[in-house]
Amino acid sequence: MAAHHPSVPEEPAGPADAALYALVAERLKQAHTRVRALDVSAETRAALTRRLLQVTEASKRDLPEAARRLSRFVDELDAGDQPPQPPS
Repeated sequence: MAAHHPSVPEEPAGPADAALYALVAERLKQAHTRVRALDVSAETRAALTRRLLQVTEASKRDLPEAARRLSRFVDELDAGDQPPQPPS
């Protein structure tokens, strides 16, 4: 019997799940690349990266919801929306 590591997502159950899993993984990779390329403060970059890590964690429990959250995140990036800057 193979050991299950709790931080590794389960294998997709069927072809549709596998396709969604691959799509979310690729879009997460692209989103991380976009965040790294932004000309923003270290605090803003860290906040955006935390949000992406939360989506990654959500994908282990609820892949469709993670896909929706990732779409909202990318839409916000496209619109130029960023987390508020902390007070100086």
